[in-house]
Amino acid sequence: QLVESGGGSVQAGGSLRLSCKASGSSYRDNCMAWFRQAPGKEREGVAAIASDGGANYLDSVRGRFTISQDIAKSTVYLQMNSLKPEDSGMYYCAARRGPCLWSPKSVDYWGQGTQVTVSS
Repeated sequence: QLVESGGGSVQAGGSLRLSCKASGSSYRDNCMAWFRQAPGKEREGVAAIASDGGANYLDSVRGRFTISQDIAKSTVYLQMNSLKPEDSGMYYCAARRGPCLWSPKSVDYWGQGTQVTVSS
């Protein structure tokens, strides 16, 4: 089970930090990721972190977003800085057993989502 928190509304240029706590015993073997979906658009991968700590980012957020994890707490974070209106959407925490893949079809577990709204 994945439970997200930390969404909200901010003005452009602001920051938000999302958290996702995972329950279950397989956290250490998972790729943890954040996806987002804006109305009328497909769900896309934003950032992913492998069990060894290696991270990857969507090009449009690289340098502004940082994904991190606290393995002892089974929690993954997404620090979002310099937010833009185009970053708005529902953000979903995701887990996949094994290596990271960007396709939403490869996700084994989804969180319920948390809304991020960035106003201009």
